[in-house]
Amino acid sequence: MTAALQPPLPSHPVLRLRLAPHVGMPRSIDGAWWPRSYDLIVELPRLLAGLPREWGHVTSVTVNGAAWPMTAGRMLVANQVVRLRRNLAASAPHTVVLLAPGRGRWDLLVVPPDTTEEAAEPLMAAAAHDVEGGSPWAPDPIPPV
Repeated sequence: MTAALQPPLPSHPVLRLRLAPHVGMPRSIDGAWWPRSYDLIVELPRLLAGLPREWGHVTSVTVNGAAWPMTAGRMLVANQVVRLRRNLAASAPHTVVLLAPGRGRWDLLVVPPDTTEEAAEPLMAAAAHDVEGGSPWAPDPIPPV
């Protein structure tokens, strides 16, 4: 009897990110990010490394203060300082806001890490696509964590 060889696991987990196509029109949500944990020190560098180069250097990240544990006010990511801000507003409980000076602002839906793949997939797909020119994203598509 022979054992089937399993392919090696990737040394870095695959970034779970879906971005909406750039169409020139402003959007309320620019895509979706499904982190593996609420550890911003681990998750944020992975996210920033996976963004399109044309977005430039993200210097400021705003996360929901109720969902993400308190972290320092800034961190070094790829030898660049990134300022971290916490937002306690109920208007955007499941988003992360990325700012790149001179390039723009991007708002991403954050799918909670413990969401099942079956539940996460349609949320990510909806956040990355327009339906008849309108945003399919609803302000609170995920039950509070």
